[in-house]
Amino acid sequence: MATPRLIRKLALLALYQLDARGEQDAEHIRASLCDAESLSEEGLRLDENDEKLTDRDHTRAWELALEAYRVRGQADLVLLDLAPDWPPHRQAAIDRAILRLGYYEIVSGKTPHRAAINEAVELARSFSTEKSPTFINGLLAAVYKRHAAGKNTEAPS
Repeated sequence: MATPRLIRKLALLALYQLDARGEQDAEHIRASLCDAESLSEEGLRLDENDEKLTDRDHTRAWELALEAYRVRGQADLVLLDLAPDWPPHRQAAIDRAILRLGYYEIVSGKTPHRAAINEAVELARSFSTEKSPTFINGLLAAVYKRHAAGKNTEAPS
C-alpha cells in the first residue's frame, strides 16, 4: 500500500491532466496513471523505494483528483478573492493544480489543514519553481484561516 504522499503525488498528476484535457478524457487520463513505465520515461519517479502501486492506490489517487477537479470553480473563486493579482489563468498550470488539491483537502476535512498545506508545499518543491512553495503556503494558509472562520470555502460532499 502506498503512502498518502505518493497517493497525493499521483492525484496531482491526474488533476494536472484533467485541467489540461478535461473530464471527457477521464478514462485515458486514469489509464495513463497506471502506466508506471510511461511515467518513468517522462522522468516522473513517484517514490524513492520503487514501491508498487496497487489498484486500490490508483483508485484512491484518481478519486482524490476527481473530487478536487469537481470543486475547482469554487476553489478558483476563493483563491482569486485571496490573491486578486494572481487569477487562475495567470498561474502556472502545476501551481493551479497544487492549489486546487490543497484547497480541496483543507475544506473537505479529509486531511488536517497543516498536513494539507505542508504536502502542497512539498509538491511545489518537487514540481514547480523556486518561488512557488512560498506562494502556495501563503495562499493555502489564508484558505484555512477563512475556512476556520466559517467563511464561504465549503466544498460540496
